[in-house]
Amino acid sequence: MNPDPDDDWIALSEPDLGEVESEVVQAVLRAPRLSEGPFAERFEAAFAERTGRGHAVAVASGTLGALLALRALRIGPGDEVIVSAYGWRQLAHAVAWAGATPVCAEINYWTGCMNPERAALHINPRTRAIMAGNTNGHPAEWHALRQLANAHGVTLIEDSTEAIGSRYAGRRVGSFGDLAVFDFSQPSALCVGEGGMVVTDDAELAAELRMLRRRDMRDRQSISVGSRVPLQAAMSELTAALGLAQLARIEQILARRKQVESWYLEQMRTFEGIKPPYLGQDVDEVHWMLYVVHLGARFTASGRRQIIDDLAADHIETAAYCLPLHQQFHYQQIGMARGQLPLTDRIGDRSLALPLHAGLDEGQVRFIVKTLKDASVNVGAGAAIYL
Repeated sequence: MNPDPDDDWIALSEPDLGEVESEVVQAVLRAPRLSEGPFAERFEAAFAERTGRGHAVAVASGTLGALLALRALRIGPGDEVIVSAYGWRQLAHAVAWAGATPVCAEINYWTGCMNPERAALHINPRTRAIMAGNTNGHPAEWHALRQLANAHGVTLIEDSTEAIGSRYAGRRVGSFGDLAVFDFSQPSALCVGEGGMVVTDDAELAAELRMLRRRDMRDRQSISVGSRVPLQAAMSELTAALGLAQLARIEQILARRKQVESWYLEQMRTFEGIKPPYLGQDVDEVHWMLYVVHLGARFTASGRRQIIDDLAADHIETAAYCLPLHQQFHYQQIGMARGQLPLTDRIGDRSLALPLHAGLDEGQVRFIVKTLKDASVNVGAGAAIYL
């Protein structure tokens, strides 16, 4: 159920916008260019600096960024890319759009991220890349994934569409893959409506990405553009200006969200046997995209649906965190099926996303948790809930 913006709902996510964003948008509206202008270039430079990468390429969405990256890497029909079935799947969809075959690897049950040992089981001569994600903001096991990619000579693609600000082994997410893809649509902490960024240290790859995303008036007269057909996939100046303003405020935005997280942690103690959020080895800091809880073993997917409906009755927007990739019709047509990834199935049926954004106050968090507790007791007869 989508909340009515005119009603008194507690939304699952809200962008954190202020005067800075308003001022930069007004500046763009007074400028002579709304596309391929200076704000996009400045946003790219600032984002590359923040992630510690040599190059950043602004794109219209994370999915398009991943698609351009796969095309730049010449990955297509006949190739395989190892992906995770768990998450919000923007980048895995790009594999299908590129004509390559996504191959789902099992996850680490506690982190929700790709399990490197399970991923290794799927590598074969057709494997061209491993696409692993920082699921809901929790960093993947990047040391092990890097070793795996190097050992087999495949590209490591870092899916950071759900993460910004998290740190692993002293480095920010986005700095571990041969390239990394970010997405700035809601519910990202850095939210500009739509848009994304591809970062890399490979100058040739960055140049190819820029060529493939371009829209050039001179192409109207070109007879050779068909050799490497570009997409109209650039980021607008309005989007880039919002992104630049959000990036300048990102530490403030993340700090506000951390405050909300601390209120959740305090209130969640009212659940008997509650477990604190799990942080994997070498993880320094996690900035969650949403506040996700895992229902206990007695709950089913239908039980979760009832809890979502119960919270909606109290005007609290929640959502199933995801429907795993291998359970979706399109991917089942290429041989995937429920039961192939038991851990993913188990967590996918019971993960519940709660509101997380800077607009929440302590009273609202208290109300969310109390309502969730009442609903879970009604549905699961007191079954435990785990973070």
